[in-house]
Amino acid sequence: MAEQQTWQWPSRMALLADHSESDPYFACKRCLDVFLAGLLLILLLPLLVLIAVLIKLDSPGPVIFTQERVGAKRQWLGRQAIWIIRNFTMYKFRSMVQNADSSVHEAYIRDFVEGRAQASPENGGKFKLTNDSRVTRIGHLLRKFSLDELPQLFNVLRGDMSLVGPRPVPPYEVACYGSGHHKRLAALPGITGFWQVKGRCRVSFEEMIRMDIDYIRNASLSLDLKILFLTIPAVLSRRGAE
Repeated sequence: MAEQQTWQWPSRMALLADHSESDPYFACKRCLDVFLAGLLLILLLPLLVLIAVLIKLDSPGPVIFTQERVGAKRQWLGRQAIWIIRNFTMYKFRSMVQNADSSVHEAYIRDFVEGRAQASPENGGKFKLTNDSRVTRIGHLLRKFSLDELPQLFNVLRGDMSLVGPRPVPPYEVACYGSGHHKRLAALPGITGFWQVKGRCRVSFEEMIRMDIDYIRNASLSLDLKILFLTIPAVLSRRGAE
């Protein structure tokens, strides 16, 4: 197994909440998250079981892949709402071989953040690793239809994530962030978001950051519902998926 690098990240870094955000919005957002995540888990239970069986038959290893990601939670400090940035465990269906070496992805992320990565012509002009030998046969299918993301519904129920928000990223990506990039962390991370439905893997890192910050500044229940509806055709069209 490849040696894993430990990434250090401040556990109590805080970002001020945007003044346009309101408590009724966050309360409604949480209710929507719990209701829809619970409903989807019930409705999709047969599919979740089928995927688990296929993963076990396809390759050795656990069904669920866990990874440390960077997210944030909104807390009150006196009369001021702040975002506390912290690491949490995110769940996905395993789409790679067991104990896959993460150094390949870490190197690509550094190039992507620093503007050295190029959109791949053979992958439809996407900023994404191509011909990744670590991905299993079932993994390719799961990623194509974003089915590997379904276990994150449990993260939503736990309150680590929302249905809609900036994507949660691994600590080694945050370690590469420059001035102004951390502003995208001032929100509960989401399964889907503005970047996922409008520019997934087809825009540069700086454009992705701009999309996430625009979402945070304009966050509302109507915008969240719009993004949820736009997610359906985005998934069916496999836009940006591998």
